[in-house]
Amino acid sequence: MGLFDFFKKKSVEETVEVEVLYPSSWENGVPPIKVVTVEVLQPTPGQAIDIVLPSRDTLETETETETETETETETETETETETEDASQKLDSGLTKTKKTWSERWNSFMANFRSVDEDFFDDLEETLIGADVGAQTAIQLTEELRDEVKLKNAKNKQEISKVIVDKLVELYRSQGIDEDASMHFAEQGPTVILLVGVNGVGKTTTIGKLSAYYKNAGKKVVLAAADTFRAGATEQLVAWGERNDVPVVTGAAKADPASVVFDGVKTAIDTEADILFVDTAGRLQNNVNLMQELAKMKRVITRELPNEPQEVLLALDATTGQNAVQQAKLFKDSTDVTGIILTKLDGTAKGGIILPIRNELHLPVKWVGLGEKVTDIQPFEANDFAKSLFGSLLTE
Repeated sequence: MGLFDFFKKKSVEETVEVEVLYPSSWENGVPPIKVVTVEVLQPTPGQAIDIVLPSRDTLETETETETETETETETETETETETEDASQKLDSGLTKTKKTWSERWNSFMANFRSVDEDFFDDLEETLIGADVGAQTAIQLTEELRDEVKLKNAKNKQEISKVIVDKLVELYRSQGIDEDASMHFAEQGPTVILLVGVNGVGKTTTIGKLSAYYKNAGKKVVLAAADTFRAGATEQLVAWGERNDVPVVTGAAKADPASVVFDGVKTAIDTEADILFVDTAGRLQNNVNLMQELAKMKRVITRELPNEPQEVLLALDATTGQNAVQQAKLFKDSTDVTGIILTKLDGTAKGGIILPIRNELHLPVKWVGLGEKVTDIQPFEANDFAKSLFGSLLTE
């Protein structure tokens, strides 16, 4: 029933006479007079309807529901975009490495004549030149001797695919039992030590990681335990100011373990989630510095028995096989839990990830892909393999 169905018409007696005016040009100058009857509608008593307006609470609930839906949609879109950005950033960071791989591989296949001993010798040299490491190159070549014959590959395209498939298979098999995740304390602050030689980018990496975890909602504290390198403390303080993260410092040439102790106490007192410790650049064969590292760990364990959760070794990707040698010696002298491969975007030697996994069985946990604070991301093995070898598989 419509709203006007509830109104009742009054009797014809109650009319309104409206005089219609016309211009004086009408005949005899006297305009005709017409009466227009207008019906006056009045509501019928007792038949009014209640109009219920939505309450403020109802409107707010509906608005909140719409907002939540929009937020969820935006979050899903942002997550997809972040995943795409990470993959694209890795792909871009490997540009130089992929170019070198393609050039070496194309040169190798251009000289292909037949699958004989010379072929395998050239393959081994090509792989070593691509920084996959001698051990990995020899292992792969030996496995391929039967593999190529088994596949009955005769032309360049077939042989190339067999070799690259085997390389990818070897690369992925080394990561089956690999734990590339970051470990965090169930209670209290998580302590993460960064070690490595001078110049690999430890301090810069801590700055990037502190921003990464702060943006993830973690409360972060930094400890400047590199008290020997000139400007190291100031550099970390600058990162702290940039990321709005507190930095615990000590006097120049102070005992690094004392700075670590202060850092641990600050992290506990402020209920921080993560304490990053920047350590002095040390050569793996420097006994005093390695003993100093052991002392820091004892100080940490005394206050937090289950810490440190992570001892991350920073390696400069641009140094190629030298980085692998550093990793071997550091692994022998301290409990390294993972690798951070820095400056990956500035080198053609990204292939060193293969011998690190194959020979050392150390997980690469992070990769540095540029100078910006956001140019660091967790290492994803499958994305790396797809980016590095993908073009060779499709050629």
